[in-house]
Amino acid sequence: MLLTLATWVILGGLTGILVGSASSAFLLSLSALSAAVDLLPLWGRMILLPLAGWANGLLLYYGYGRGPADDSVVTAIHARAGWMPLRTAWVKPIAALITLACGGSAGREGPCVHLGASLISGLARLVGLSPAVRRRLVMSAAGAAFASVFGAPVAGGMYGMEMSRVGSLRYDALMPALAASVVAYQTSRWWGVSYATYPLLSGTPSAWVWAKVLSIGLACGWVAWLLVAWHGWMHAAFVWIRQRLRLWPPLVPAIGGILLAASLFVLPADDLGVSLPLMNRALAGQPVPHLTFLWKLMLVGVTLGSGFYGGIATPQLVIGAAAGSALAEFLHLPLPLGAAVGTISVMASASNTPLTAMALGFELFGPSTGACAAVACAAAYLMVGYRSVYPDQVLTCAKSPWLRVEPGLPIGQQKPLPVTSALGWRHIGPWWTENDGHTHSAK
Repeated sequence: MLLTLATWVILGGLTGILVGSASSAFLLSLSALSAAVDLLPLWGRMILLPLAGWANGLLLYYGYGRGPADDSVVTAIHARAGWMPLRTAWVKPIAALITLACGGSAGREGPCVHLGASLISGLARLVGLSPAVRRRLVMSAAGAAFASVFGAPVAGGMYGMEMSRVGSLRYDALMPALAASVVAYQTSRWWGVSYATYPLLSGTPSAWVWAKVLSIGLACGWVAWLLVAWHGWMHAAFVWIRQRLRLWPPLVPAIGGILLAASLFVLPADDLGVSLPLMNRALAGQPVPHLTFLWKLMLVGVTLGSGFYGGIATPQLVIGAAAGSALAEFLHLPLPLGAAVGTISVMASASNTPLTAMALGFELFGPSTGACAAVACAAAYLMVGYRSVYPDQVLTCAKSPWLRVEPGLPIGQQKPLPVTSALGWRHIGPWWTENDGHTHSAK
């Protein structure tokens, strides 16, 4: 056991150093490019968005040999023994720099996860590590990138294991995942990456506050459902446009860029790009317009659905902060508390990563707010149902005894069916007849 521990600490630590350094290079480059673009006048940024879409289309189309980008981290873990194409290590980060610096509404963690996972996958193959070890290291690399971006090493360790499976964790990957996340976080701090700090709420919440927090979690589950659905609708719409008009594929993101540029006539510039200032204002207790979460959600769908490249986790945090702030004002809760609960709840539900979100809540907001956010996470995770922004996540356990699912299939392929007893709906009884949470197979 000591030898196993030492092996995983060493491999996880080396993974953390490599991924933390690569992620830091991306984050610092993005910061410099974004600062330069922010100096442009509004009309200059509007012109830049369609050009950025075209550049994204060219890079992703020709970078992958005129074929689809077959580099899903989840698929690499489950079906390819940790194999990922090395070209992802340069194609996706460059595409993300173009998207985010020029105003595309997406996140920073996606390119860092792809960058770190592809580098670790290639290095593990080079030194001849076994497929089982490669899978664990790719999981660890994904979590290390998450920790490097958000400054949350425990949440990063959870994310590395939780993003690929819904309903179970690979505990044999716990040590390398946590080692990689902690080292990546410290490495990024050493390289000069800064992390935002948020005011911590103290005190014991009353029973009435807990009830209101639970209500925010329920509402954020519906917000997550809308995010997942809108993302799918936009992707299908742009595919239809390309096929109907027989467009050259690199032109489709340019159309998305035109739509994003047009949004600047009616929406604040902060709604485009990564939108971290918007999230920070909500978490600081400053009021935000009530429908900001909806506009941000729509912009994210247009950006990613049209073919721009970027992450999807950061937008969940921004959307959740805006939605939670609006709900807190309606429920007469402190605005920072509502924003923090919304931030964590939308991530827990849209990504199907409740433990990651709970850990992130405690790390970012402290014990009192983290406890409130954890309750809301559980509610939001159930309310979103069998949907996810990561459709290739493998479902290993049913969320509810009232719906039949097929364990072992990706969540995007699930077709839940209602469970009824022989006596009919009046005497429905899955709570009394189920054996365990793993047997709700449609077969």
